Amino acid sequence: MINNQSSLVLAVQINKLRRLMILNAKIYGLGSQETLHYSEQLDELILQYQFQNRCSS
Repeated sequence: MINNQSSLVLAVQINKLRRLMILNAKIYGLGSQETLHYSEQLDELILQYQFQNRCSS
């Protein structure tokens, strides 16, 4: 149960950050520092999500 909740929280965070990154990229471009920062954060959250779900299988 706890693992499902934390997976859900991570999924929500991933989707929120993805939307922010896309919006920022549309405004400032793909190479902007802020867009790249969002991309790096998103990579970390996705890795956490994948690791968490692989370990629970």
